[in-house]
Amino acid sequence: MANLSLRGINKTYPGNVVAVDDFSLEIADKEFIVFVGPSGCGKSTTLRMIAGLEEITSGELYIGDRLVNDVPPKDRDIAMVFQNYALYPHMTVYKNMSFALELRKMPKDEIKRRVVEAARILDIEKYLDRKPKALSGGQRQRVALGRAIVRDPAVFLLDEPLSNLDAKLRTQMRAEISKLHDRLGATFIYVTHDQTEAMTMGDRIVVMKDGVIQQIDAPLNLYANPCNIFVAGFIGSPQINFIDAKIVQSESGIAAEFGEGGKHAVELSADKAELAKPYIGREVIMGIRPEHLHGEEIFTETQSARPKAGAGILDATVELSEMMGAETFLYLSAAGLPLVARISSRRSFKHGDCVKIAPDASKVHLFDKETELAICDCQKLQARP
Repeated sequence: MANLSLRGINKTYPGNVVAVDDFSLEIADKEFIVFVGPSGCGKSTTLRMIAGLEEITSGELYIGDRLVNDVPPKDRDIAMVFQNYALYPHMTVYKNMSFALELRKMPKDEIKRRVVEAARILDIEKYLDRKPKALSGGQRQRVALGRAIVRDPAVFLLDEPLSNLDAKLRTQMRAEISKLHDRLGATFIYVTHDQTEAMTMGDRIVVMKDGVIQQIDAPLNLYANPCNIFVAGFIGSPQINFIDAKIVQSESGIAAEFGEGGKHAVELSADKAELAKPYIGREVIMGIRPEHLHGEEIFTETQSARPKAGAGILDATVELSEMMGAETFLYLSAAGLPLVARISSRRSFKHGDCVKIAPDASKVHLFDKETELAICDCQKLQARP
């Protein structure tokens, strides 16, 4: 197995089009790393440079202790799984999985052992004699994974492998790939634009925008401590609520005023108040995740969730209610602001209903309005300025 080191990797296309800018990352042996970001952010280009399918403009790429910038793909000890499966339609499943090994002149007995073992792991043994056209999308994806497994590579590269599957099958295959990573004990690098896949699968997540790393962190830390407005808005569903606010000195401490005329306020917790002191009198962006915008029924049923005095209870009107099963997404209008709340489904709501909501003051995120960086203890974050 192998660790990877990407040191100042850049990719520039003709016309001075920068696809990846100064990408640096250390990936440990057996780690599951996810590159996530919107379309065009450079995540697939970075993966293809690791694979050797794209030339590196500048920077150094190491797999283990070996510099591989000029090493051809076949000699990098990597295997790649593509979005479109890239199976040979005229070959059987067995032949698709064994073909690369046959090109290496591997003994037939060893080829058969590897193919049968990979098919057993992926539960596709009964499909070995079929051709791809006779398989479902999920079965074809398993064959593509099997073709990578039989090569026994040090590094698996997966480029949006689940994007062609339906929602139920994507959920199932996410679990299968995670279990496969644990079983094989190899290094996995996974590219996706789906933040749900990133949050549920990766040991660490690399969030990218316009070819630049925004933040590298474990999923929970990434969600709880986003380093800037982009990361806060990209990670999480429904998206975080952003509210224009002003930091003010109040009778009981430091607060964030917001809404029409600044008549609503959230008293900041002691740690956030300390960080916000330099911003007194200045405008900021306040972020509240939907699950931290509590609804009226939570106040009455759970005393611990009842907002404290000065927490900024708002009268809100329901614009749309989406019942998701165990929880409900409420799209609200409050204090002249569009807000989304994520609450339990103990009650049903309809358009025009009036509810009371309040942000959990201990979960408020504050961002500098000019730089869009988090107002936080940035030493705790693996973030880029």
